[in-house]
Amino acid sequence: MKNKITASVFVIALLFLSRPFTSFAQSKSVWNNKPCAVVLTYDDAIDADLDNVIPALDSLKLKGTFYIIGSSPVVNKRLDEWRLAAKHGHELGNHSLFHPCDGSFPGRSWVGADYDLSKYTITRAVNEIKLNNTLLKAIDGRDKRTFAYPCGDLTIGGVNFYDQLKNDFVAARGVGSGMQAAADVNLVNIDCYGINGQSAEYMIALVKQAQKSHTLLVFLFHGVGGGHGINVDKNAHSALLHYLKQNEKDIWIAPMVDVAEKIKEYQESIGKK
Repeated sequence: MKNKITASVFVIALLFLSRPFTSFAQSKSVWNNKPCAVVLTYDDAIDADLDNVIPALDSLKLKGTFYIIGSSPVVNKRLDEWRLAAKHGHELGNHSLFHPCDGSFPGRSWVGADYDLSKYTITRAVNEIKLNNTLLKAIDGRDKRTFAYPCGDLTIGGVNFYDQLKNDFVAARGVGSGMQAAADVNLVNIDCYGINGQSAEYMIALVKQAQKSHTLLVFLFHGVGGGHGINVDKNAHSALLHYLKQNEKDIWIAPMVDVAEKIKEYQESIGKK
């Protein structure tokens, strides 16, 4: 009896200890055979994207995702540059046509009445996002892309408007912070870390955490070196990019659409809905 108990304890302990290694092996297969994945996202289609970010990414042969507001004047006046960015492998994601935000929330007095999401209908929100997809396809010719919720707002009148858009996108990025293993990523509302003035050391520490935990890390940037009220220092951003490049053998750095497709395939293979 004693030998049987000892053997059972040994088997249980072995299974428990093997779980991290199994999880790592599964995650590694999703992250393009690397320990973790990092996605660089940039919101709002501003001049700094084209002046500061894309040249920095291209110089290191890194790819990012740019969430485009279709009505941004920077889209209209620099259309050829956005088209070239897509040709170079960057994703042009959908950040809606007019960037509507829910003005009923505290601290949202800046939201204009015309684009107050709380006054939208579901149909209006969905149609504007679909129209932005049409615009983006006219720029890059692509059918697959991801969405980013303006202001991180998910609902209209308590209803998640993205439910009617699931067939139009591979996934959607939110604004909540966190890192998950591939099996735990919520493709309807992917977590990220919003950057506003944090140091290079802070951002690199997040990457190191993802490397150790074998998880997905998504950065959310607005201004880089200026151009937006939410901003990160250009040199700090550069230091992050150089760290990623130096550790590229251990980090999958790719646009959101590519990473989300791999996660979706993996989750379907394990029966997650």
